[in-house]
Amino acid sequence: MEGSMVRGSLAMCENSVLKMGAKIYGATTLGPFCKVGGEVNNSVFQGFSNKGHDGFLGNSVIGEWCNLGADTNNSNLKNNYAEVKLWNYSVDRFEKTGLQFCGLIMGDHSKCGINTMFNTGTVIGISSNLFGPGFPRNFIPSFSWGGSGGYTTFVLDKVFDVAQKVMERRAIELTSEDKDILSYVFSLTNKYRKQ
Repeated sequence: MEGSMVRGSLAMCENSVLKMGAKIYGATTLGPFCKVGGEVNNSVFQGFSNKGHDGFLGNSVIGEWCNLGADTNNSNLKNNYAEVKLWNYSVDRFEKTGLQFCGLIMGDHSKCGINTMFNTGTVIGISSNLFGPGFPRNFIPSFSWGGSGGYTTFVLDKVFDVAQKVMERRAIELTSEDKDILSYVFSLTNKYRKQ
């Protein structure tokens, strides 16, 4: 759209859109059917994900069917310039990455509300819905609903309902296989939800 500014490299896949006034720095990939605005640097969007408004996203990976609310921002550099730690599922703890720049990793079907702020090296699981003031934790388990004030479990019937509505907007069906995958991940990640 009009006024977009791009400093490559940029890979923009089928039917993706840069919103008016977007500022895209190098090493960014937009998967198919993404809508992206604001300031983006060194980030990857999987298909059908949106960041349609202002806000900064850097050194990040966004899964499929995600939505970042207006003015969502992430930190990609700690204030003390220290090495970033990330949640590591294989050992169930935070581990050093060897990276100074590392932003947000967001799993498929996750969403965040307006003005959400993410600390450096935040990992969000699948089908989480984040909102409210303050910074959420650096590790948010799959199927979490809430924010810095606490979380409840985003139960499967509601997960399916939201996913179906979101996918219908793009004329794509939520299949029984999709539900089976989400159900399996729900079971697999239950140990991380201590609500």
